[in-house]
Amino acid sequence: MRGSDKFNRERNEHRSGWKYAKWLTSGVVPIVFVTGILLASCSPQAGRSNAERQQSESDAKKDNASAITATESPGNLPLRTLTDIPLTGGTTRLDYQSLDSDNGRLYIAHLGSDLMTVFDVNKQTVVGDVTDLKKVHGVLAVPELHRIYASATGSNELAVIDDSTLQIIARAPAGDYPDGVAYATKENKIYVSDLHGKSDTVIDAKTNQRLTTISLGGGAGNSQYDAVSDRIFVTVDGREELAEIDPSSDQIAARYPLTGCKGSHGLLVDSEHRLAFAACEENAKLVIFDLESKKATATLSVGSDPDVLAFDKTFGRLYVSAESGVISIFDEHGKNLEKIGEGFFAANAHTVAVDQRTHRVYFPLQNLGGKPVLRIAVPSDKQL
Repeated sequence: MRGSDKFNRERNEHRSGWKYAKWLTSGVVPIVFVTGILLASCSPQAGRSNAERQQSESDAKKDNASAITATESPGNLPLRTLTDIPLTGGTTRLDYQSLDSDNGRLYIAHLGSDLMTVFDVNKQTVVGDVTDLKKVHGVLAVPELHRIYASATGSNELAVIDDSTLQIIARAPAGDYPDGVAYATKENKIYVSDLHGKSDTVIDAKTNQRLTTISLGGGAGNSQYDAVSDRIFVTVDGREELAEIDPSSDQIAARYPLTGCKGSHGLLVDSEHRLAFAACEENAKLVIFDLESKKATATLSVGSDPDVLAFDKTFGRLYVSAESGVISIFDEHGKNLEKIGEGFFAANAHTVAVDQRTHRVYFPLQNLGGKPVLRIAVPSDKQL
């Protein structure tokens, strides 16, 4: 995710507190109403006084409300929260995630604490942390290489991490404010979005050395690999377009306008159905881009300041998380999306990941009860 010039240039971990306060005072805070009905004739309370029964009923309502809040998402969202698991580090900003479903590992960039947390999704426990990652933003697991790649804007480099020892084995220069990370499998190259440098940095995955820099002419948003076409796609802020890079030559093959988008940044590619989805930070839009016709086909509304996107392939479900804490959920139908839910989920819920095996949805939250937590949810409208 980026450090936009709009919010103190680097967004200084992307958001300051006044923006959230402004949103909360102007937004609608969802309230869960719980009605508890106690039948005195069927209860041990039957022999109690009216005052005692009323007090008991009041306490029961509070208990029920607490239980429902812990398991059901507020707002109009088809999500059920399973648990909140404490994370290491401080109550500071978290960023990108990368989920290796086959090996049961979730890698979480804890930007404000300069570390990457490794979480076991099978045991639901924190395995450990990779430290000395200054302002870590992007993170990408590449299981076939047994590597995790993490972009650190504090040192403007890409860190290469061994996924078995969790040790940093190499560092490579990655421009001025490296952010999103993508891997071109056929060419064995890593592509790192360079926001301030307005380019993509190319790194050889064999040698961990920088190969070249590809000028984009605008702020590089997220970079994503499309395995079908063997192309890297990058959102370009300022130009509001999608740049297509040929990894075999490291040249820009084409540029496509993202019609209706302002502040293009987040990106997700659904290679199987030949679609790409671009999140537009400045006007709270989501653009559907057809990878076959190479055209933007629709512009949909989402929560304010959309950031990270995640896609459940089996369910055909797209999650769009936003800086405002609003989550927008869409179901894919052919070349279109149908919004099935949208609402405030939690403060700072701007990053999301999905486990393709279990359909669990992961939301790292910066501060819940004075500590960072990983909130795990599942679709409440699906048979799991």
